[in-house]
Amino acid sequence: MKKVELLAPAGDFEKLKIAIEYGADAVYAGVSHFSLRCHSGKEFDYETFKEAVDYAHKKGVKVYATVNSFPFENQLPIVESHIKTLKEIGVDAMIVSTLGVIKKAKEIAPDIDLHLSTQANALNSWDYEAYRDLGIKRIIAARETTLKDLIKIKEKVPDVEIEIFVHGAMCFAYSGRCLLSAVQFGRNPNKGSCANDCRYPYVLYAENPETGTMFKLEEYEDGTYIMNAKDLCLINHIPEILESGVVDSVKIEGRTKAPYYVAVITKAYRDAIDEYYKWKMENGKWKINVEKYMNEILTTKNRGLTDAYLVKRPYERNDTQNLKTSLTYGDYQVSGIVNEDGLTFMCKYKTYPGDELEILLPKNVTISECENEIGKIYQKDGKWYLKLYKIVTANGKELEAVHSGNLNPIKLPFKLPYLTFLRKKVDFSPNGV
Repeated sequence: MKKVELLAPAGDFEKLKIAIEYGADAVYAGVSHFSLRCHSGKEFDYETFKEAVDYAHKKGVKVYATVNSFPFENQLPIVESHIKTLKEIGVDAMIVSTLGVIKKAKEIAPDIDLHLSTQANALNSWDYEAYRDLGIKRIIAARETTLKDLIKIKEKVPDVEIEIFVHGAMCFAYSGRCLLSAVQFGRNPNKGSCANDCRYPYVLYAENPETGTMFKLEEYEDGTYIMNAKDLCLINHIPEILESGVVDSVKIEGRTKAPYYVAVITKAYRDAIDEYYKWKMENGKWKINVEKYMNEILTTKNRGLTDAYLVKRPYERNDTQNLKTSLTYGDYQVSGIVNEDGLTFMCKYKTYPGDELEILLPKNVTISECENEIGKIYQKDGKWYLKLYKIVTANGKELEAVHSGNLNPIKLPFKLPYLTFLRKKVDFSPNGV
């Protein structure tokens, strides 16, 4: 049985490692401003990107390089040089958007696969056939495409791989083609420098052009988030996506998201996919514990969740926007992340002796209960926890507490896997923490 690929974001080298350790089959990342996530592209230079690609390949994970911005004429020589360098680095595929970049990439690097960005908004079998004939191996479906359409498209164009987004931020504009931040800030979203203007609160006014009178319209006291789209979440549709047999890769958005987001979301979808295949093989049917995975997803920051347009047409939806706030906090705060030595962690939130910290482990690792003078690791209600009796730095100094920003590694009572997260349940309500 051919299994679907889980594709996760790698905004920097640490996030690439986290995506791999938490279950990704492939990652996508960018270098320079030719990526549509300009900020995350700056986290890599060519040297570190080569190192990251080699690291991923040693782990059996593919790397897809984003070259999906829309270059101006004076940038073409730089784009050409960029493609040559990516060929030398040895990426597994390049994600591209424009006809010219497709043509040039095929000339320079004919052996590297080309994936068509969702920005190209391919919506039908004619589009898929045309791009296939130009050398595209995989098409990242337009966000507006339905699963029913993808099934029909695959029947007509079976030799093109299909990738879909299953989780992450949604753009207010059609297929992400927005110029709002270019108007307000001079930052071009189609060149990777979106200022996320759709996430801001706006105050609405109504003007009478005959009298010049202007009335302020207030729906909410602090302004209205009239363009703020909820985040995509298709975890409950994983069975029908896989059952369709037409999707080759499921993709998580989030190169600019926090490392914790990458870990939690990657692991949730990895476990859901694996559970589907396990049930399918053992029972001839499918089943997944959606509630368990959704509870994990809700520990991350989000803008509200929607299943968007994969199973319904856009005009049938009225629940894809969050007009009240641009961000909802998850119910957990990251307290720390375990260092490469496995014996210490870096603090990410205030931690006191006696705090109970839940342990979020990478995939396919096991730990045991243990206790010493520093603290103990134990299991409760099917989850792993760490309790520190005292807080001791790697150089032996004992602290009353440790806070985010403290750069001293903090000792663990026993060794934990690299990139394990420690988290604490908190209350983000006005009267909470």
